Formats: sequence, structure tokens, C-alpha cells
Amino acid sequence: MVARLALFLVLVVALVAVSIFGVSMLHQSNQPPPVAAGPPTQQILVAAGVLQAGSLLQPGDIAGGPVPVGALPDGASLDTPANRTALIGAMVRSPISAGAPILTSQVIHPGDHGFLAAVLAPGMVATTVGVDAISGAAGLIWPGDHVDLLLTQTLDNPELPLGQRIAAELVLRNIRVIATGQQLTQGSSGADGRVAPPAASTVTLEVTPDQAARTAVASRLGPLSLVVHSAESTPVSEQNEAAAAAVNAPVWADQVSPALSSVRAAPPVQPQINVTVIGAGGDQNYKF
Repeated sequence: MVARLALFLVLVVALVAVSIFGVSMLHQSNQPPPVAAGPPTQQILVAAGVLQAGSLLQPGDIAGGPVPVGALPDGASLDTPANRTALIGAMVRSPISAGAPILTSQVIHPGDHGFLAAVLAPGMVATTVGVDAISGAAGLIWPGDHVDLLLTQTLDNPELPLGQRIAAELVLRNIRVIATGQQLTQGSSGADGRVAPPAASTVTLEVTPDQAARTAVASRLGPLSLVVHSAESTPVSEQNEAAAAAVNAPVWADQVSPALSSVRAAPPVQPQINVTVIGAGGDQNYKF
């Protein structure tokens, strides 16, 4: 009896062991084969999208792409904040497909010999205007953006109402920026690694010779401000004359501040002329 019980226990243990082994083998057969680890990679600067020849690189045009370590393409740059900063504002010499490395031979940087000659369209010239951090849109304007140039001037005439002594006028519309700041496009990286533009002290614009003359006069009349121009806006040349005149009409202080519209200039003080006539009977004074 004892022998039979022992044999039964041995059979049960063997059956359990066979079941566990079968489940383990089935689980292993369902696992995907191990993937061999590839070679280590590093990030280089590539085009985030299709880049056309003649375009100026902006931060959104630059991305990172992997390449094997030790296989850096000739002329490519590692993806570092400093290398990204150095590419911003550079002009693309030849088309670059999306995801392709941005090679040194494919771009020309601001400050390089021949940069202005390469970036300017035929018949256009470059003019530089001074701006501060506020009128330069606090560093949010990049090379390649289109801007409007505004003039704010104060009219030094005490006979004018207060609301007519300050005016803003649109000097130029839809002008392309080709460089910003004294160092053109050099910036610094923030804590998140993203490139931060410098506070622009100068902005170089692509204009016609006539527009360059208008800009030179405007810079002597008062502070200049830049407004980023919408890419969807209709050029003034395609608007009717009434709409174009409305766009270029000056904006006076009393149009902005209703309080100034009720303030009138003091009446001018008429100068008095005193004439003294000397005669035998005494001096006579006359006021006019």
C-alpha cells in the first residue's frame, strides 16, 4: 500500500514538472528573437523640411538627425546649441531635401565675404536701421522675416493741440529682414537648450534705392519700430487706392487717447510793441 502511494506521488511530481517545462518552452517560443544592438549614433544638424536656394535659415528650419559615431559626413555639424546658433540667418546656396545634412558648402553665413551680394535680389540694396529691444520685437524678429517699418515723431509746435503733436506713420511695408543685431545672428542657448536671439541693436533690411532714402530720412525724424508682417497679407500694390491710403494714413495721439482730443492748445500770446514818442511837451508811450 505504501509503495503504491509513493509511486502515485512520484507520478504527480513528474506530471507537474512536465507541465511547467511545457509552459516555459511555449512562452519562449512566443518571444521575438533578440535584436542585435546597432552601432552607437550621434546627432547632426539636418534640414527640418525642404530648404529652397536663397532662403535664410530660421530656427524651425533646423533639426537633428542620427548618424553612426565616426561616420560624420564631410562638412556636417554636430547638433549643439552653438552650431544651431551659427546657422541661423545663413543663406542656403543650393536646395536641401528634408532630413539631409546641412553642409558647410551649402550655406553662406552673415559676415562672410559676398554674403550681401548673394542674398540681395537684383536691383535691391541693404540698409541698416537702429532699434532697441522693444522696437525690435524683443528679439522675436529673425532673418528672413518680413516686417513693416513704423516712424513715431513728435511735432515741436506749441500752437498745435496736444493730440496733434505725436504721430505714427507707416514708412515701409512688407520688407525682408536679412540680418539682425551687430553680431548679425549670434545668440545664446537657454536652460532648455533652445537658441535665444539677442536683443537686436541693428536690423538690416532689403529695400529699393528709393526705400533706402526714405528710411534714412525717417531715422532722422524720430524712433523707428518694426512690426512682423503677416505672410498672408495682400501687398499694398494689389489693394485699391482708397485702401492703400488708409493703410499709409498717419495715426495721431488723439486717435489713440480720447482724453487728448478734448485738450486744446492755449491761444498764442500776441507780442506787444511799445513805442515812445519824444516831444517838446513830454514823452508819450504807445502800445500796439
